[in-house]
Amino acid sequence: MPAKVLLLATLETKREEAGFLREMLETHGLDVRIVDVSLGSGSAVRDRSETKAEAIEAVGARVGSDLAEMLDGTVHVVAGIGGGTGSEVILRAMKELPFSFPKILVSTLPFDPRAAVADNSVILVPTLVDIAGLNTEIRRVFITTAAMIAGLSKALAVDVANARSIALTALGATSGAADAIMSGLRAVGEETTVFHANGFGGAAFTRFAEAGAFKAVIDLTCHELTRLLFVGDHAPMPSRFTCAGHLPRAVLPGGLNFLGLGDLDSVPPQYRSRPHYRHSGYFTHVKLTETEMIQAAEALSCDLNDSRAQVHVIVPMGGFSHRDCPGGDIEDPALRRICLDVLSARAGSYTVDAVPHHINAPETAARVIETLRPHL
Repeated sequence: MPAKVLLLATLETKREEAGFLREMLETHGLDVRIVDVSLGSGSAVRDRSETKAEAIEAVGARVGSDLAEMLDGTVHVVAGIGGGTGSEVILRAMKELPFSFPKILVSTLPFDPRAAVADNSVILVPTLVDIAGLNTEIRRVFITTAAMIAGLSKALAVDVANARSIALTALGATSGAADAIMSGLRAVGEETTVFHANGFGGAAFTRFAEAGAFKAVIDLTCHELTRLLFVGDHAPMPSRFTCAGHLPRAVLPGGLNFLGLGDLDSVPPQYRSRPHYRHSGYFTHVKLTETEMIQAAEALSCDLNDSRAQVHVIVPMGGFSHRDCPGGDIEDPALRRICLDVLSARAGSYTVDAVPHHINAPETAARVIETLRPHL
């Protein structure tokens, strides 16, 4: 039986293009079913009182529900083509599918897609040109995409039924600790799954945790809390620090001492006046104020007190990130003490252990592993 592909498109505006992609897929021996995601008569009739954003959400949710019911074991890939509106509807619909199910979106990408795909495995294929009629470039993109989809349809499935690893959150600013922890856990036969705590990786961490993918969590890098509370790009993740409340956890304030902002030229003057450094060409790290640290520590404490399993908070008093160290750009022992004092004073469902080492010191990694091992 040929592998089946579900192809999502707004047939009101992309019928010709969807037809061409379907033909290219069929040359690979694939069975293609087109699913119309138009906001108008091709999909759901839009109520006049409904805003476009509401219509996109409603149609995306409905199509997503329909897609979930179509996954009968014969569907190998879900693909979509769209401009601005179509891509938004398709990404919304794809959220209803299992996060690891193969999905491809061919799009003009007229918006920042990071939040939409932060907790969903979607391969993005940029068209570079608008999807407005067939032309040499669009044909090239669709021919390439058809080959990609054909390859995905033949990919071997990975058996994850009993695969439960230890989640680990990390950033470049805490990579020394992350590397040491992974190495130490590997030595005792434990697998780790690392999530980039940059304001988007936490959304995937949340979805995996809620799906039961972990047996324990090392939340080494709580930096995303500063983005959620104060400033910085991020995906919606309201349960970032509560989703693993049923699992044993070691929690450290990695990256909790700085704000993650964009390239230096884009940083507003009120933040450039604080101690900061250029982390890369794309990112600038700005030190928290004492008031912000109090608020962040209080918010973290509140979420951790909702835990139903053992939580060990480890506070590395030698520094919370790679530039919070002697001579570092954002070194601040007073901020660390504030964090420790707030977390200690408000502890209810968790314990607090202060260590004298820097977060990236080998001793800190060893303490994390030693603390968590009895719960594995």
